This record gives sequence, structure tokens and C-alpha cells, in this order.
Amino acid sequence: MNFYERFVRPLLFSLNAEAAHRLTVELLRGASHSDLALRALRFFQPSPKPKTVFGLSFPNPIGLAAGLDKNGVALPAWAALGFGFIEIGTVTAKAQPGNSKPRIFRLPAQQALINRLGWNNDGAAVIAERLRSLRRSRRWPAVPVGINIGKSKATPVEEATDDYLYSFRLLRGLADYVALNVSSPNTPGLGELQEPAALSRLLHAIRSENQTIEKPVLVKIAPDLSVTELEAIIATCEESGVSGIIATNTTLDHSSIPPALDQQGGLSGAPLRERSTAMVRAIAAKSKIPVIASGGISNAESAREKFEAGAQLVQGYTGFVYRGPGLIREIMEKL
Repeated sequence: MNFYERFVRPLLFSLNAEAAHRLTVELLRGASHSDLALRALRFFQPSPKPKTVFGLSFPNPIGLAAGLDKNGVALPAWAALGFGFIEIGTVTAKAQPGNSKPRIFRLPAQQALINRLGWNNDGAAVIAERLRSLRRSRRWPAVPVGINIGKSKATPVEEATDDYLYSFRLLRGLADYVALNVSSPNTPGLGELQEPAALSRLLHAIRSENQTIEKPVLVKIAPDLSVTELEAIIATCEESGVSGIIATNTTLDHSSIPPALDQQGGLSGAPLRERSTAMVRAIAAKSKIPVIASGGISNAESAREKFEAGAQLVQGYTGFVYRGPGLIREIMEKL
């Protein structure tokens, strides 16, 4: 066990899960404004192993998944910790408080989390201004920054394309890539956007809007798709010129969780590892679209598994909650 697991994690786990999350982000937000703190955080940085994917240069292939920093408040700190890229969000067109609390649940024995946060975030306009302010400063991170966008909960599914376009227009100029989240289990009706006709409409609209300031556009998919559904999504992404696929979001399959511990929401962490890897392997076998793997990455072995399955990059969330920032260096030293 590393220092984080021995000393820091027990302190954080003495708080409820959302309070610990909020405290961590606020501490890193504060560190992002301090040169001394940023220098201290660089202790965790691994040696660079650059990689170029969809036209972007990544100092290493280990990224921060969307969800940890929904509002993009701590980008300099995440970069200082050694992440090769940072994905913020999910950002929605309209600010929203998310679902009622409690809405994050730890499952230490399973090395897992269940969340039903519901994309609580400040909204695209506020986050765009925050990022513009950071751009004007000298603290913008020297790693790619992705912005993950999704449909506002109050927006009907039939109006989803306009909702995504609003956020895309505000945020694309500030992003190195934009990820379209069409797969969160905590937004009612969102999964309908993975159906070929709906996904095609969304992607064509985004592609038309992406002409002047062209940025890589990625699609984040669910792990619970059937083979037929996955093949249809791959075909739609290829036809629409998608730059990458993020595999995967959290799962609704809670069969690995004891009923007494189960909660409604998306399951992440170790129980998702096998399913996520299978999705990565299936995509890589059928398409040349680059894949970012997400799901169950908690050590070097699980990261290597994703790369061997065909992933170009990986990103984590739950693994970092349980293992801490030393996980980045551990993975890079053993790859």
C-alpha cells in the first residue's frame, strides 16, 4: 500500500463519498492557483512517453475520465499530478443541480463505486467563461484537455441535438477534443441517442458545426450494448467521421454486487473491468477508429489489458479514488 492508501484514503473515506469528492476537488482547485503547490504535486509525475492520437500529442496515455472535475476548476493540478490528458464534464447546456442526495456510494470490497449524480454542473456558459479565464492566465495545462458534453435533463430527447449544439458552440474553441456523452444511465432517455438514426442526426449536426474550428469529436458509449447495437454505433461513427470512441461509461449490470449493498445508479470500478475490455476488443476488431478505454483500471495489469485489447489511450476515475495519484506512475513504469 502506498502513502495515499495508508493515510489519505482513510481520512477521505471517513467522510461520505460526495463530501470527500468535493473536498478533493476544492483542495486541487486551491493548488491550481499556487506555484508552490503545483511543484509539490509534480512529485507524482511519471517519465514522459509521448503518444499521438487523432492529431493530438499526449505526454503519456493515462488520462483523467470525465466526472471527477465536472466544472473544470482544477486543470493545472490534474496536469501537475501527471495525467497525460484531462477530460472535464459532463457539461450540459443548462446548469443543473443533479439528482437528490445521497448519490455516490462506495463499495470497498468490490473496489467499486455506484453513482447517480445526474450531471450536476455549472452549465456551459459559466464553464466556458471559467476556461477562458484560465486560458488568459499562465496556468493552462500543457496536456490535451477534453470537454465532455451531454443533454440537459430538462431538455426533451427530441430536442437533444440543439442542446448539444449550444454547448458545442460555446466550448469547442476551448477544448482539444469534445466528447459527446450519449450513454449515462442517470439521465432519463439519454440512451435513445445511441440508436443509429438519433446518433446519426446528432453527429451530422455536430460535424456541420465543426467546420470552422475543427476539433476531434469522440463518442462515449455504454458497456451494456448488444453486439448488434455496438456494430450499428461503430458504423454510424465511421460514416460520420468520428475521431474516437470512449469505451465505456458506467454499467447498469449490478450482478456482481451483493443485494444488501446495491443502489440505483451506474456501477464503475473493478466489476466493470472485464466488460469494458471486451467492448474495447470488439471495437478494435471491427474499426480503425481510435479507442479510449475506461472502466476497471486500478493497476498496471488492468491498464496493460486495455492496451492489448486495442486501446490507444486509457482514462480512470474509480481506480484513482481507491489507489491515489501514485497509480499513474505505477502504470507507466510497468507498461
